[in-house]
Amino acid sequence: MRNSKDDKEVETGSVVVEKVGGRSSVTSCLSRYPLKFIIPRKVGSSRTDVVWVYSLTYGGGIVSGDHILCKFSVEDECTMVLTTQASTKVYKSEGSKVSQQILEARVGSNALLAIIPDPVTCFSTARYYQKQILSVSSDSNLVIVDWITSGRYESGEKWDFDLYRSTNNIFLQDGQPLFLDTILLDKEKMGSIQEHMQDYQVIAMIVLLGPKMQCVQNRVQDHVKKLMSEQLQLPPAALRHQKDKSDHSVSKPSFVASCSVFGPKKIGLVVRVAAMTTESVYMFLQHQLAPLEVMLGVPPYR
Repeated sequence: MRNSKDDKEVETGSVVVEKVGGRSSVTSCLSRYPLKFIIPRKVGSSRTDVVWVYSLTYGGGIVSGDHILCKFSVEDECTMVLTTQASTKVYKSEGSKVSQQILEARVGSNALLAIIPDPVTCFSTARYYQKQILSVSSDSNLVIVDWITSGRYESGEKWDFDLYRSTNNIFLQDGQPLFLDTILLDKEKMGSIQEHMQDYQVIAMIVLLGPKMQCVQNRVQDHVKKLMSEQLQLPPAALRHQKDKSDHSVSKPSFVASCSVFGPKKIGLVVRVAAMTTESVYMFLQHQLAPLEVMLGVPPYR
């Protein structure tokens, strides 16, 4: 049986990564239905010190009323990647049931945790809540990609779910909040989500934190600045149209991104993206996160 409301706090999965013989190694792994972890022996170069963990759900998605709680511990000097093999499908809700997925993680000193899943895809009427709570040291390193598509676009479902809420909270080990963020798309409060999203089919957030991420942060900031200056610079023809009172419309850019720093000494960077196609976000992630190959063994989203 799937987890019910009565046992929603039961731990569904956990992984501990520690140094064994000088290498990052899984020393504990637990998963209960409907969750399953796949941990390949090798991903990329054998010289790379990293553990890859693939998170799967039986049935290929999250069923109405599911409650999944996962805990991860990445000890000092270790590297772990948490990813998926395909988009996380959230199936139609039965009544007012909300599917829920909670991740709790602790990242040690000079350790790296990369959470780089495929996007969440909510079916029509789905109600979904996910929360990621991370505890880090002052020199921990994090990569978080959190993104959602409009739904089964090819089937005519565009932002047709009832509720999507995604929370990402990062705390220092003394409990001091470092980054608190929630994305809420609620049909009951907003009315038509599709009207608000217009032609955009994907929204994404990327968080880069820690000393090992500085070069990637600089790369992303430079790229986003250049990209948006090109996207938002109107050609002469468009400027002439703007001056014409009979035509007040200017076409929207197909891809919009912004960056902002956070934390002491600007140790963190958050990137927000809205795009008209899923493919364009995959390409953006491939290009911007490519330097992580030296730490993760393979480039993310290759």
